[in-house]
Amino acid sequence: MTKANQRTSVSTLMGASVMDARGTVVGRVRELVVAPEIDTSHVYGLVLKLNGAKRADQPSLVLIADLRLARDGELRLREGAVPSILPADDTHLMLERDLLDQQIIDVYGRKVVRVNDVDLLWEPIQEGSLELLLRIAEVEVGLRGAVRRLLKGLHTPTADRISSRFSPSLIPWEFVDLIDRDPSRRVKLKIEQNRLSQMHPSDIADILEELAPAERQALFISLNEEIAAEALEEVRPRMQQALLESMDSGQVADIVEEMDPGAAADLLSELPDERSEAILEEMEPEERQEVEELLEFSGDSAAGRMTTDYVALPADAVLAQAIAALRDFEGDIEIITDIYLLDAEGRIVSLIPLVQLLLASPETPLTELPHSHVVTCDIDANGRKVAELFDKYNLRSLPVLDHEKRLAGVVHAEQVIALLRANH
Repeated sequence: MTKANQRTSVSTLMGASVMDARGTVVGRVRELVVAPEIDTSHVYGLVLKLNGAKRADQPSLVLIADLRLARDGELRLREGAVPSILPADDTHLMLERDLLDQQIIDVYGRKVVRVNDVDLLWEPIQEGSLELLLRIAEVEVGLRGAVRRLLKGLHTPTADRISSRFSPSLIPWEFVDLIDRDPSRRVKLKIEQNRLSQMHPSDIADILEELAPAERQALFISLNEEIAAEALEEVRPRMQQALLESMDSGQVADIVEEMDPGAAADLLSELPDERSEAILEEMEPEERQEVEELLEFSGDSAAGRMTTDYVALPADAVLAQAIAALRDFEGDIEIITDIYLLDAEGRIVSLIPLVQLLLASPETPLTELPHSHVVTCDIDANGRKVAELFDKYNLRSLPVLDHEKRLAGVVHAEQVIALLRANH
């Protein structure tokens, strides 16, 4: 009498009758329980309101393993199975209470969406078995799920016929993973770390800005320090402060150490002095010194826009040393487009594009490689001058020289783009 591989949904099951083996109604479904510590992709059991139960009575639980699905869709307990008391367990996820109407992230659509319903699938444990699993198949985020919710309680075939007129908009359940909930019991969902690390920091920043405060904070603190740093560089200053507000200085320092020094200086300059100093005290000495030096400059000057993350070598270096320097570089390697050759006083001798490294043998002196024209600016140059130089010479990066004409830092194209956007 079992009908496996049958689709259903949270809204369809809510209020459904559960019968005993003889066909007598035992109670009605009030919730669907997921036990993340056991299995995040299947429903663990159904919470029932038993016939004759009082409001003050503890909720009852029937395990999915104790249910059979009749051909007419009725839910029946297997012979000898009886509901038990639902244990008090904060790790349990209640699909109706904790997931419906909550915000989640569509990884591949790179956007925030709201859950309207959850699609479920009855599946046999193995071929021909009467024992069933109730798998969480997809999250409904479109009109079909919303209409199905509105028609909850209507005769199921009628509700299905009406809701089927609307195209589904689904996100597979395996694209999200469950983490803890905050005191208000709102569920926070995180992307599996390998997927999240593949998203562009700008997309993560857009998602953070779309989320409600509780979900935004939950997502941000679930990121590892490197990804959090990259995303933090992309959000607006006010949002940066909001994301860091509830974190202690040590946690923030770990993230700031992963940021580009120029971006870190910009961030700390927007914070109250006391908060900024507390974060600096928690940072490692080398990273702290770099950021403190940049904090001394005006944000609109070339120095205020530059980073001290660049690759520079002595003028007599060979290609093998350049390769080693790139391998040891701890900053964002993707922004490095050139290698600077410096004399003994720290002045630029020549500029070697990275592409030239591919065409030479390891023993080749870097000075023998084709080099680019060196365009520089003074440390006091304003943002407009910097932008003009990038535009005039089609630069990818611009060396910034101190008053003794030594290399002090580099402005990359992304800093100029950020400057132009801020002034637009």
